[in-house]
Amino acid sequence: MPHPRVPQPLPVPAGPAALDVLPALRTALDGGGPALLPVPADQPDEARRTAEALGEQPVGADGEPIALVIATSGSTGTPKGVLLSATALRASAEATHRGLAGPGRWLLAMPAHHVAGMQVLIRSLVAGVEPHAVDTTGGFRPERFADAARAMPATGDPRYTSLVPTQLRRLLDAGGEGLAALRDFDAVLVGGAAAAPALLARAADEGVRVTTTYGMSETAGGCVYDGLPLDIARVRVEGGEGPIALSGPMLASGYLGRPGAAEFAGGWFRTGDLGRWRQDRLEVLGRVDDLIITGGVNVAPAPVERVLTEQTGVREVCVVGVPDPEWGQAVVAAVVPADPAAPPDSEALRGAVRERSGAAATPKRIVFLPELPLRGPGKPDRRGLAARLGVP
Repeated sequence: MPHPRVPQPLPVPAGPAALDVLPALRTALDGGGPALLPVPADQPDEARRTAEALGEQPVGADGEPIALVIATSGSTGTPKGVLLSATALRASAEATHRGLAGPGRWLLAMPAHHVAGMQVLIRSLVAGVEPHAVDTTGGFRPERFADAARAMPATGDPRYTSLVPTQLRRLLDAGGEGLAALRDFDAVLVGGAAAAPALLARAADEGVRVTTTYGMSETAGGCVYDGLPLDIARVRVEGGEGPIALSGPMLASGYLGRPGAAEFAGGWFRTGDLGRWRQDRLEVLGRVDDLIITGGVNVAPAPVERVLTEQTGVREVCVVGVPDPEWGQAVVAAVVPADPAAPPDSEALRGAVRERSGAAATPKRIVFLPELPLRGPGKPDRRGLAARLGVP
């Protein structure tokens, strides 16, 4: 039967019901079904917008049939459909298992319509084992994570899960059974957003085996683990510190409706991220679009955020640039204090940045917030935050 010319929306429920999509996903991976467009079943407005934006565009007939079309807005907010073949998805899943302790059992704890959650299901299918899932009705809760982890059979196989930094922090903050369950996993993949070094150090101190991941929908998920490329991935950084490009069999076939997209020219995907090598490990400095130009000096937010999250009393940080008549852009830091009733001293925070990163990177303002605005699977909404903080 020929593949339909347009992707077929696949409503993906939250929580354990997400496992209901496994048969359709298996068929897509085997090449026997249409290209699937995962959409959130519990967010009908978002699902409708995604289907209207992408579901009527024809999937290219050239090359290998497309298994999944993953909707992503990247940093622009403009919907894009990432075309992923079964070969790319399988290559990513198999490389992940080789980079860990081999095929194992996976616990789904994040939305499966995003690539990170979808890969939990794909890795399970490739490994030939049934995944388990956390009940996320009403949000992620540590006690439900513990319940789901206990329900996983004790087969002796490696146990894996994948989280965003916010979920990891909640499990560490709650302690108790959720943290105890987390310690039992052979690897806890953490990605989707940059994880603060202080958070990673805290997890290590608690006996949690964290593996940080870097990747995106265009690479079928994470392809750099703990700063080291997986065995199928190649990484290129322009200059000593510059744009990151990725290559390998896990690359997407391009974007829906955009044949010959420049981002994929020459077999390399140009990520739009900045990075540098520290010995043999890749350090990601953030999006090129997030670079702050203040007084003619380029300031990457990530190093400033790292300094601030290392300070006592700081839980989370997001650094953005806002319009400034004198400097062009001003560096502003949104800080979530560990104790909202006793936030850290702003001048002490600014002093720490000045000492470590220089005067240009020092925030002109520090704003304390109860929480950071998020988008997608747990990334800070930098655009929304910059608009909010840019209002006098």
